[in-house]
Amino acid sequence: MDLKGRNFLKMKDFTAEEIEYLINLSAELKEKKKKGILHDELRGKNVALIFEKTSTRTRCSFEVAAHDLGMGTTYLDPKGSQIGKKESIADTARVLGRMYEGIEYRGFGQDIVEELAKYAGVPVWNGLTNESHPTQMIADMLTVKEKLGKLKGVKFVYMGDARYNMGNSLMVTAAKLGMDFVACTSAKYFPDAELVSYAKSEAEKSGGSVTLTESVEEGCKDADVIYTDVWVSMGEPDEVWEERIRELKPYQVNQKALDYAKDSVIFMHCLPAFHDLKTTIGKEIHDKFGLDEMEVTDEVFEGAHSVVFDEAENRMHSIKAVMYATLK
Repeated sequence: MDLKGRNFLKMKDFTAEEIEYLINLSAELKEKKKKGILHDELRGKNVALIFEKTSTRTRCSFEVAAHDLGMGTTYLDPKGSQIGKKESIADTARVLGRMYEGIEYRGFGQDIVEELAKYAGVPVWNGLTNESHPTQMIADMLTVKEKLGKLKGVKFVYMGDARYNMGNSLMVTAAKLGMDFVACTSAKYFPDAELVSYAKSEAEKSGGSVTLTESVEEGCKDADVIYTDVWVSMGEPDEVWEERIRELKPYQVNQKALDYAKDSVIFMHCLPAFHDLKTTIGKEIHDKFGLDEMEVTDEVFEGAHSVVFDEAENRMHSIKAVMYATLK
């Protein structure tokens, strides 16, 4: 499989075979890391990390992965780059593309990362946009494969707001890999109809399926994986909290939801999660709305079915695979 020079912008751009290759490469590089086998084969290369939205896991994953591969990194935070402010996206891309072998972008619209890729002349990797989160997908599928031993035929349930990056990316990825994807939420929060149609056509080819349901019992029945994310995404106004809590509370991942699933079900979350009152936002939401936990209960998050920290670790191994495959 030759992915050298390819951008990694959204899951629609990759075939099932290419996605599986990246999952397997992630596992191979993870094993080398665990065994202490050096794999710094990209010595002398450098990558730029543009973060218009801050992140713990994504930044750490890219920096550690790049270091393991022998590469240098330059981190550009929201104040450290003039992208789109004093310098156009196209001009920024053409400057950085002459200094670096690869560019990561984490920020807002998908159009920004697509324009970076158009002008950079080097691989561009999407660390998250409003519409897509492809590096998370490789980590998630690696985690599912490690825990369940397979991907094809797995019933994968996403609960909560399925309209944006996580719902979109998980639906497309699952459809391509022959999984049975379920968006379990209020109809208002279903993914875009055009993308649903695309995913269903991919599922027909792979032997998978795509289902949209408002019923928690139907959605979670015999589930292999139950997945959720925060109800309000980074950058959205605080005013939407009341509406989201009211409309998505029925789709909180709690023990009742898990009881509908298989005994072997795993719970996943891309983090951070509001499962207790140990965060500033968690305390603020408690003071305003009286909630001790939001998209997932602490019982589930800390329970035996939760694999969220294995999943978080796999971000680093999967990001390493994406950089290695596109630069080696």
